[in-house]
Amino acid sequence: MRKMLPLISSHPGGRSALTCRYRCGDACFHEVPNTSDNEYAGDVIAGALSRRSMMRTAAVVTVAAAAGTAALTGPGSPRAEAAPLADHPGKKPKPAASGARGLRFPSVAPNTADKVTVPDGYGQNVVIRWGEPILRGAPAFDPDRQTAKAQAGQFGYNNDFLSLLPLRGERGRQLLVANHEYTDEILMFRGYDPAAPTREQVEIAWAAHGLSVVVVQEENRTGRLGPVGRHPLNRRLTATSVFEMTGPAAGSPLLRTSADRTGRRVLGTLNNCAGGTTPWGTTLHGEENFNQYFANGSSATDKRYGIGSSATERKWERFDKRFDLAQEPNEAHRFGWVVELDPYDPDSTPRKRTALGRFKHEAAQPRLTADGRPVVYMGDDERFDYFYKFVSGKRMKKGDSRAAREHNLTLLDEGTLYVAKLTGDSPADGFDGTGRLPADGEFDGSGVWIPLATGDVSHVPGMTAEEVYVFTRLAGDKVGATKMDRPEDVEPSPRTGRVYVALTNNTDRGKAGKAGADEANPRNANKHGQILELAENWDDPAADGFAWRLFLVAGDPEDPSTYFSGFPKEKVSPISCPDNVAFDDHGNLWISTDGNQLGSHDGLFGVATAGERRGELKQFLTVPTGAETCGPVIQDRRVLVAVQHPGEVDGASVEKPASSWPDGPGRIVRPSVVAVWRKDGKDIGV
Repeated sequence: MRKMLPLISSHPGGRSALTCRYRCGDACFHEVPNTSDNEYAGDVIAGALSRRSMMRTAAVVTVAAAAGTAALTGPGSPRAEAAPLADHPGKKPKPAASGARGLRFPSVAPNTADKVTVPDGYGQNVVIRWGEPILRGAPAFDPDRQTAKAQAGQFGYNNDFLSLLPLRGERGRQLLVANHEYTDEILMFRGYDPAAPTREQVEIAWAAHGLSVVVVQEENRTGRLGPVGRHPLNRRLTATSVFEMTGPAAGSPLLRTSADRTGRRVLGTLNNCAGGTTPWGTTLHGEENFNQYFANGSSATDKRYGIGSSATERKWERFDKRFDLAQEPNEAHRFGWVVELDPYDPDSTPRKRTALGRFKHEAAQPRLTADGRPVVYMGDDERFDYFYKFVSGKRMKKGDSRAAREHNLTLLDEGTLYVAKLTGDSPADGFDGTGRLPADGEFDGSGVWIPLATGDVSHVPGMTAEEVYVFTRLAGDKVGATKMDRPEDVEPSPRTGRVYVALTNNTDRGKAGKAGADEANPRNANKHGQILELAENWDDPAADGFAWRLFLVAGDPEDPSTYFSGFPKEKVSPISCPDNVAFDDHGNLWISTDGNQLGSHDGLFGVATAGERRGELKQFLTVPTGAETCGPVIQDRRVLVAVQHPGEVDGASVEKPASSWPDGPGRIVRPSVVAVWRKDGKDIGV
């Protein structure tokens, strides 16, 4: 029997202390912001009814939305709603000998190599690195002579979400959009003093945050990509660029500051983590751990959002009063939104969409209803926080006409914001925190979408609509949303419509005074995380109820608490801390990890979601020392990943690097985007 892989970190999620300092402001070492007493999932499980056999045969679920509970009816009920969680109706295909289609590659073994390791027969290249010039006039990267002006024309730091968009009329070219989540000044500046950063260092960091848009060129006969410098579509958005507030909370007194009396004009976007690509050709960017940039928080709402009451790690408040809430108490309210960018228009002003609520947005991926209205699924990346969706009140217009594009740029300003409440269908005493399967053999249940606000109408007693949008976490508290294990990236399947939610980990689960295990979060001290699969009633994204089950419970397959949709565990790769997710054209879910707790570097994995091989999970690549795998883009003949914070290991610095990636010894470590392809030119995994 293979030995279980060793744990290598006592830090939450397996991250280094350095990563926790600069990425999320040591969020896991602070008090959990959610101190509400609304029900945990485990508190409501006992009253739910088992319907395993019904779900196996296209059961029907009726949601009593007004009561906030789920009931069962027979197929003849006038409100019967299909709960489409049968694995794969009809005859299942015979399994291919070498794996599910799209996953037919030799699995990469867990490793700690200081490089990007890919399967045999595959090639790779670094597409673009931190500091490479993309705008006209930007100089070549020189880490010892870096300036804010130079950085504002160069590719930003710590790339996360990626989107590749078509570029018509330019053969072999695509438009790459990237988030730049955060800066690690210790790895950026030689001799950096955290207690006394200079103005120049702070302004460089401001310019290294934000978004990049850069045209990339394919190389003939390989999957290589490279940047096209000075292309007219290339663009940088930074912490000082102008953004517009739109939607129902725009102009609210809660968003006004001394520099912006209108509450509609914001400088910058911060901590952009994952995101999404819309059917109308724009990109969405989630502002996640924005709380760490603001000093001297004092209100209850500041505390609920994890904003500290003292100085910040980066000390930006010394150089711009907007980061000091004692002077500008509303400035933090202007961050924590979903940003929409039109990458095809370099003169456009990006928009922060207030209708989608304010919290630690990990991602935002739309799906269309049958009548063309976008529905956006979103996770709040915090221990014991919530999972949301937004249903637009407008239909998307097809085509690329100016009128269609202008209309589609208003789709995310009008609609209804919801939060999820999940109920399990197994007895509450069946969960002892070990992650063992309940007696009925599966973690699953039903749920309801609780409306929070529609336009200027609040559905939350005691809160105005503006308060719901600006303090969305408090609205979720009031209506009794289910507390989850860090909901991060969320992705609806383009094939089935099922929605997959990456729940990365929660080492506080089950601690004294904290929520214990329940059916959706079945392990205490959850180090490895899980992935939840959700099916909307009637397969309607605008439905007010859903069925759910755990698709994957992560960890070493030798650990009895792990679960891979029933697939034989001796045939899967070990996985820990799922973070970003994406789909390929075969319907497989691809998962990147953040903070692997199993003795290996983080990586990218593919898993079959349907058929005889449902649950078959295979590792496609690993990233270098200290790095996290982000942003995956899965194309037929190319996979892109963002290699974030390489070398971010405790004790590392510019002078004492922990990694020599990507350019070798003696060169500064640089976050970068990597492309991977088959050397024979054929499609990935077939």
